[in-house]
Amino acid sequence: MERVGVARELVLGYVHALNAVDEAMRAAIPSLERLADVLGLVRSRRIISRSGHVGTYSYEVHGAGCRFVCDNGAEVDVDFAADGSEIFDLWRLRWYGLSLPKPLDVTDEDLRAAVRSLQPLLTEVRPGWFSVAS
Repeated sequence: MERVGVARELVLGYVHALNAVDEAMRAAIPSLERLADVLGLVRSRRIISRSGHVGTYSYEVHGAGCRFVCDNGAEVDVDFAADGSEIFDLWRLRWYGLSLPKPLDVTDEDLRAAVRSLQPLLTEVRPGWFSVAS
């Protein structure tokens, strides 16, 4: 049960870090209404480039999402659903844990249990993909 508790803290840390990224990006780019809008700003090529720095974060847009790296090395990788909601899977949660200044290596099984324990805060939007409930 202790391992699931560590995984739960990792998931909550990811959600907190994702919220911090959202706040930093919207503070730096006033036209950004939601984090998913970064894709449109990059695709327009007039507002921001595919990769760069915003505040204490570097970012790199990829496919349907973006990877943000904090100045302490922690990585928050997120994809965006068709409706613009932020979604993530177990791989992204594990990678976040491994990128922390004091890395946390948890199993997918422990992460699944942690995510289940955090419902209704988290919603499974499709098999293996999660979103923070609004």
